[in-house]
Parts: sequence; structure tokens; C-alpha cells
Amino acid sequence: MSKSYTITLSDAQDKALGVEAASQQEWIENVVFERCRHSIELIVANEIQRKLAAGETISGTKEEIVLAADIESAVERTARILAEQQG
Repeated sequence: MSKSYTITLSDAQDKALGVEAASQQEWIENVVFERCRHSIELIVANEIQRKLAAGETISGTKEEIVLAADIESAVERTARILAEQQG
């Protein structure tokens, strides 16, 4: 399964981004893909350490490890932190 996201830039935003990038579309895609790559590496590293500590078998591709990982989303993490702060 994959997801598609669409953003809309104002004319001013598009022009401003053009100062930084030869192709706004490619720049946006590169930023998002790099952010995802970084997060995947972090999740995989954390899962490997968790599995090693628990004596569990490590198997699967990086994508399979990420999809199987029990991780908090940013929304879940924020809600948990806010609840902890409210005590």
C-alpha cells in the first residue's frame, strides 16, 4: 500500500521556493523522502536493539521491520506527553 499527498503553494511560495530549487516538485519530494529515510533508519536501529535485548530473532526488510514495529506516532507521543504533564 502507498499513499499520495498533495500540497498547494501560493504563487509567492512557489516563486520563493524557486530561489532554492531548480524544480520545486523534486525539491519537495527529496525533502520528504530523506525525512522518511532518516526515520526508517532510526526505527530499524531501535527495533534491532530492542529485539537483541529481548533475545528475539531479527528478520525482514527495513520496510517489514518498520511496519511490524510497535511505535508511537507523533500524535500519540504528543498526547502521552501532554497527559503526563497534566499529571
